[in-house]
Amino acid sequence: MNELKTFNDLIYERPDFEAMKVFYEALNERAKTARTYAELKECIREEEAYSSHINTMCTIVEIRHTVDTSDVFYEQEEEYIRNTAPTVMPYAQAFNETLLASPFRKDIDEEYGEQFLKAVQLGVDSFCEKNIPLMQEEGELCNRYQRITAACKIPFDGKEHNLYGIMKYFSDPDRTVRKEAARLYAQFFEKHDQEFGEIFDRLVKIRHQMGLNMGFKNFIPLGYMLQGRMDYNEKDVASFREQVKQELTPFCEKLYKAQAKRIGLEKVLFFDEELIFPDGNAVPIGNREYLVSQAQKMYRDMSKETGEFIDFMIEHELMDLDNKPNKAATGYMTTLSDYKAPFVYSCFNGTTGDVDVLTHEMGHAFAGYMAMQTQPLQALWGEPTDIAEIHSMSMEQFAYPYAELFFGEKAHAYRFQHLQEATTFVPFGVAVDEFQHIVYANPDMTPNERTAAWKELEEKYMPWRDYGDISPFFSRGGWWYHKLHIFHYPFYYINYTLTSMGAMEFKKKMVEDRAKGWADYLRLCKLGGSLGYLDTLKAANLAVPFEKDGVKRATSYTKEILTKELENQGL
Repeated sequence: MNELKTFNDLIYERPDFEAMKVFYEALNERAKTARTYAELKECIREEEAYSSHINTMCTIVEIRHTVDTSDVFYEQEEEYIRNTAPTVMPYAQAFNETLLASPFRKDIDEEYGEQFLKAVQLGVDSFCEKNIPLMQEEGELCNRYQRITAACKIPFDGKEHNLYGIMKYFSDPDRTVRKEAARLYAQFFEKHDQEFGEIFDRLVKIRHQMGLNMGFKNFIPLGYMLQGRMDYNEKDVASFREQVKQELTPFCEKLYKAQAKRIGLEKVLFFDEELIFPDGNAVPIGNREYLVSQAQKMYRDMSKETGEFIDFMIEHELMDLDNKPNKAATGYMTTLSDYKAPFVYSCFNGTTGDVDVLTHEMGHAFAGYMAMQTQPLQALWGEPTDIAEIHSMSMEQFAYPYAELFFGEKAHAYRFQHLQEATTFVPFGVAVDEFQHIVYANPDMTPNERTAAWKELEEKYMPWRDYGDISPFFSRGGWWYHKLHIFHYPFYYINYTLTSMGAMEFKKKMVEDRAKGWADYLRLCKLGGSLGYLDTLKAANLAVPFEKDGVKRATSYTKEILTKELENQGL
């Protein structure tokens, strides 16, 4: 493994994709003619090292491009990678097909586990060369959406704000302030209504054609495959969404009615939803430097493993958290493969979301850190996407006992606020998922028909949602335009809701038996992608969310806590 100093010290070298094709051709020939498993294993090892370096260079570009979308050099490098990398895929897939046909397949399974070749098979099955130009166009459209949102500049309160900056005012105690902030936020998306509608319309049609090229009737089966789903199907997800509607939507409606009484309103409108307490929400009591130092205290106290992890992240400057002009309005954790190092990206805006980053994205990072130390192959570091969010959302819950470090005397307010938001998020999350099923099953819908479909889903899953008079555009169904995942990551969003169930289970586990709960969580992190979805849940002693009464069981403890808190508040 290469020596890591700090992220800023890393030197970027443009990946040579033509040389990569030559590498795979030669490697594939060696793999085909391997006479022993040792010879084939050496091919696997060399592929790991080679692809790791390419991935690291691509990740450096991704980070530096999103940190400053106006940086011309990294914008050009991002475009080069986006357009050129897909051309190598047939060569990499040929090597994968050789592994799948190898007489030493049993040896591979015995050494690395059956999931490795299952994932390789899924990758082969979800690819065809006809889709390469479509993937290139898809990448450009996603980048276009990100550029527009990153360049947002909204004058308000004597300052100029990007999208993350203006959202800070959504929880302002002054209703006039938060209403105006919400109006300006909506105005940005309404201004770009036609352009965003055209971008998404083209994305849907591109992805639909990808599905057709794979022999499917639409993009949905391919979308599931690209998310790594092998253990369940659309019917299971639909069952889960219905459980959320029956079990959580009425409870969330109760929470918002109580919130209206708490903050002195007849009804909570859209621009009131984020104000939980009349005198203002809990907010972090320090700046980015302070919050990171408190996170270090928390993780050092939480466990030996998390202590080592946070020290590693800070020592090597593997976080970019400050909100800056032209910084992409998103948050993520990614991996610098050559260094077995996670990297966390966000845009702090002075709200509880800043602390959520230090728990949510750091939960992803910790899981990656543990898997990279435990799993023998890079291919096994990354868990299924529907498992990944359990790490992050559970870590948010594990941080509750440390809330005083970040919020001082408002720590209890934060715990209630965060738990309510974690609960009310789930109906929105399943609405996003059903929306994607609708639009990809009906690729010829117009932009206006899509916004109308979103409006119906709000009424179905979030009947409390009322935009008042701030935006006719949002009122008729334009709110979904703000969600980057809908443009960039089709069928990913259901992961946040499925894994919310696992996080709520872990919350209860840690109260009932902390040692056992933490052992289950650590096991989950170390597993990486070595098992499939259902087997990973089983190994971590977690229930399957879409089984009968799965949502009811997973959320019972959370609902109990929130109900008692409302009673204590006289609501």
